Amino acid sequence: MNRFYLIVPVLLLAIFGGIYWQYTNSAAAHAAEKAQAVAAEQKVEADKKAEAERQARADAEKRTAIRLAEEQKKDAEKRARHEEESRVIAADTARYTEQLKTLTAEAAAMEKKLAELRAKRERLNAESFSLARDVELMRIDKRNAELEIQRLTEMVARQAGNTTLARPVNIERK
Repeated sequence: MNRFYLIVPVLLLAIFGGIYWQYTNSAAAHAAEKAQAVAAEQKVEADKKAEAERQARADAEKRTAIRLAEEQKKDAEKRARHEEESRVIAADTARYTEQLKTLTAEAAAMEKKLAELRAKRERLNAESFSLARDVELMRIDKRNAELEIQRLTEMVARQAGNTTLARPVNIERK
């Protein structure tokens, strides 16, 4: 029986070793297959990822190129619009400067004409006032002459009234 105690465990150990060895070989093969599948899957994923990155990079470069082209186009349009506005402003400035010169000359001529007309009006006003003064002085002279005539007539009438010829004679008939 002592031998059984030794043989049975050794035999069971050998059976277990065989099963274990077979399991480890199949597990290793299975693990290798799984590793190959995972590696293949990772390679496919890496390829997809690399392709996606390449595609994304290409799209990003394309979008960057489009954006840069649009920015350059906008800058060119902005520059052209600015140049056009500057040209229009310069043309307007030149036109308004010329118009200002013309209007300044017209204003100076009108100021001169206005000064002449004011001087003429002042001269006419002074002349009118002088004539009105002369008329009033002549009216005063006429009135003074009429008063003088009246005074003289009254004086003559008084003198004549004081004379004996002018007195009625009372002839009494007796």
